[in-house]
Amino acid sequence: MATITSLGKKQSSFLQGTHGGLSIAIGYLPVALTFGLLAKSTGLSLSETVMMSLIVFAGASQYIALSLIAVGTGVIEIIFTTFIVNIRHFLMSASLSEKVEQDSLWKKALYSFGLTDETFTVASTKEGTVNASYLFGLMLISYASWVINSGVGYVIGASLPTTVQESMGIALYAMFIGLLIPSLKKHRKVLYLAVLAAILNSLCYASQAISTGWAIVLSTIVSAVVVELVYHKVENKEVNHSG
Repeated sequence: MATITSLGKKQSSFLQGTHGGLSIAIGYLPVALTFGLLAKSTGLSLSETVMMSLIVFAGASQYIALSLIAVGTGVIEIIFTTFIVNIRHFLMSASLSEKVEQDSLWKKALYSFGLTDETFTVASTKEGTVNASYLFGLMLISYASWVINSGVGYVIGASLPTTVQESMGIALYAMFIGLLIPSLKKHRKVLYLAVLAAILNSLCYASQAISTGWAIVLSTIVSAVVVELVYHKVENKEVNHSG
């Protein structure tokens, strides 16, 4: 009886997670379709496009990877850049671990792969604790939507006229601007970071001292450190002044 009750609880938690992830799956649809379209215009094959979504499962990182591939950036630079972009996942994982029920390490390793900004938000805002079954349901439907619609977007892109496919490269930069603008409105620090990174990257590009990929990596790291140090110094001055 106890086993049947436990199984029913797991199934119920899985369905709750699936229901919670339905809105994410719907939200991923247009973004994944666009990724598939852009992957086609970048020169990736259908299998490469789907494989990237299967293995990476990170929207912003995949878009950045496409832009780096388009300019002929090396593999190491792409990996390093996406690592920097996703470094926030350390903080999200640490936060979510406080809310998740104790479970075996292999289960944690599995559902940690499905941790994105959206799945983290849904899981962290759910009342009470969450278990592995809930997270598997939440992340599985989100993951399936992203992977499937990436492939669908590629197929749709393949049927478009060549001129339209080539012009999709502009949509990639429009997507980055669309992702950046909301953050600029909320946090002035992001504006300073974006401007400084753009200036440093332009200087590196003009000097041609390093490759495009490493220019992006270095400008991102340097600008993040500089802006954070400046803000930290300003905050300390304000605290000392008020004290």
